[in-house]
Amino acid sequence: MELIRQRRDGTIMTTDSIDDLFVEGLQELYYAEQQLVDALETLAEQTDDETASQAFSEHRDETQEQVDRLEQVFEQIGEEARTREEQVVKALIDEHEQFAQENDGDVLDRYNMGIGQKTEHYEIAAYGNLASLAQKTGRDDAAEMLAETLREEEEALEEVTEASEQFDEEQVAD
Repeated sequence: MELIRQRRDGTIMTTDSIDDLFVEGLQELYYAEQQLVDALETLAEQTDDETASQAFSEHRDETQEQVDRLEQVFEQIGEEARTREEQVVKALIDEHEQFAQENDGDVLDRYNMGIGQKTEHYEIAAYGNLASLAQKTGRDDAAEMLAETLREEEEALEEVTEASEQFDEEQVAD
């Protein structure tokens, strides 16, 4: 059965199997995580709120480990570690760059926390989907590694959400 996916840019991708879909998903996550390593460094540097800045910095290091883990998954399934541009992450990064050029201070800090939350939600969905596909296709070791990253992304979302809530409470108190 041929699976057809239409990308955001209008191009059509065809996939012949669930295995191909899994590999394409890995390639998109590999692209996303590589982009996010740099983006998280930018967020940490731009954000004046110490709690949020520290969370972005710590997650940057963790994201680099996740890039390494994805490379292990590629190796384990016998595929070359390649990227496939992922439109959601690309759009989030582009949106952030434009916003950051026009804003600063508390507004940029809060925006950065929000974009961090959006990114974590995307990653949670992507890793959850791939972990499930890996398990269903008998790639148990890959499923375990992807599930480990999924847990890390859920924890990162919790951290940035807590930082956002604390920031909001401080802003209301001022």
